Amino acid sequence: MIENNIDEQEVDVNNLMKIRKEKLYELQKNGKNPFEITKYDRTEFSQDIKDNYENYEGKDVSIAGRIMAKRIMGKASFCTIQDSRGKIQSYVSINDLGEESYKEFKTYDIGDIIGLKGFVFKTKTEEISIHAKEVVLLCKSLRPLPEKFHGLKDMDLRYRQRYVDLIVNPEVKQTFILRSKIMKEIRKFMEEKGYMEVETPTLTTVATGDAARPFITHHNTLDIQMYLRIAPELNLKRLIVGGIDKVFEIGKNFRNEGMDIKHNPEFTNIEWYSAYEDYYDMMNITEELVSTVAKNVLGTTKITYQGVDIDLTPHWRRVTMIDAIKEVTGVDFNTIKTDEEAQKIAKEKGVEYEEIKNTRGHIINEFFETFVEETLIQPTFIMDYPVEISPLTKRKKDVPELVERFELFIGGREYGNAYSELNDPIDQYERFLKQVEAKEKGDEEAGGMDEDFVNALEIGLPPTGGVGMGLDRLIMLLTDSISIRDVLFFPTMKPLN
Repeated sequence: MIENNIDEQEVDVNNLMKIRKEKLYELQKNGKNPFEITKYDRTEFSQDIKDNYENYEGKDVSIAGRIMAKRIMGKASFCTIQDSRGKIQSYVSINDLGEESYKEFKTYDIGDIIGLKGFVFKTKTEEISIHAKEVVLLCKSLRPLPEKFHGLKDMDLRYRQRYVDLIVNPEVKQTFILRSKIMKEIRKFMEEKGYMEVETPTLTTVATGDAARPFITHHNTLDIQMYLRIAPELNLKRLIVGGIDKVFEIGKNFRNEGMDIKHNPEFTNIEWYSAYEDYYDMMNITEELVSTVAKNVLGTTKITYQGVDIDLTPHWRRVTMIDAIKEVTGVDFNTIKTDEEAQKIAKEKGVEYEEIKNTRGHIINEFFETFVEETLIQPTFIMDYPVEISPLTKRKKDVPELVERFELFIGGREYGNAYSELNDPIDQYERFLKQVEAKEKGDEEAGGMDEDFVNALEIGLPPTGGVGMGLDRLIMLLTDSISIRDVLFFPTMKPLN
């Protein structure tokens, strides 16, 4: 026996859509096709009227929005209209609209988009409302909206149908309003610091800029393999070579890697570079940027993220990676000098590592990610990384196996990555060769050789500091959002079929 797998709710939706289409056909037959309307002149928004009632009482207004609730009471009705700024009630009666228009209004459905003209007043229950004198159907909603607390609880469905999520869950819109304000404040901050905003290619011929597995595509006309950029780093440093001393770019990066609450295959990133500065300068501007944006958008630098109090007020803690590992595990890599010693202590502590990443430097990083990262709740700069995992970073003068690099951690997550940029073309070329060798051994995250970038370094890159920061994660932090999908309008989703 074959079971009937048709969802009962879907059957109901199909029946309701059939009824709504019949209403549309009736309107069209009577020469009132809402889809032929190209414009509607609205004068006000719902929330402005409610916030400034004393200025609107008795005044004629024109609003437009979606019907979210409707109550028919014979010759008079109430409906709630939702526009881009909020909701407002309207009183609609047969005496004001006339028999034919009122009869037509009663056929309108939840979700229909209407234009409404009338005057502002308060009901007997003191609710600010609009007394309708004219109602026009601007768009017929053929698919019914889900019930807020029944049909759109499913987070997967909410991410797939964000357009519905925004309608029935108004708090979602507030997250994206905050996102827009955060982006605006970031740009304002960078420009006030003298940085020039630039744009660099998203399609590249070499997969470099960071250690990550790239998306690969093909350019038909040139008949070459190309990549969606992992990071804009090398092009931005080319601009520093060219004499633009302070640059920043906000744009999309793409990494063909895993997906979870912290990762989406495409994400919004900011990178900035400043000539004649180092990674200490980058720490200063990073904490100033984050704290300033928080203050300007939220009104405070003391926030709560998922129930945990976090203080973004400068100055943030600064500790080396090796010292942080020692604090948490007791293992001091300053006394562990060889790859063999590092491998031995890793086995003793149960730290796993790949055979192609079995150097002391790689194992130091594995110790940090295994034991330390999740403990860094308050803003912390972790400094001085192993050279093996930092192919674009300047070495420390006194400890050449380490580099002048930091990452920012808040709430147990990484938020930014920064260097004193490597500007030695000979050293850079050798590190690129090691990356190529690692890729040939099977490391899919290893970068390739970028000879033109080496050429740019041979022209001369001044001492430079640079930072890359994932803005989606920062927005998650400042909006108290648990998943990266909560701060992306349209996160990447596997197709349903």
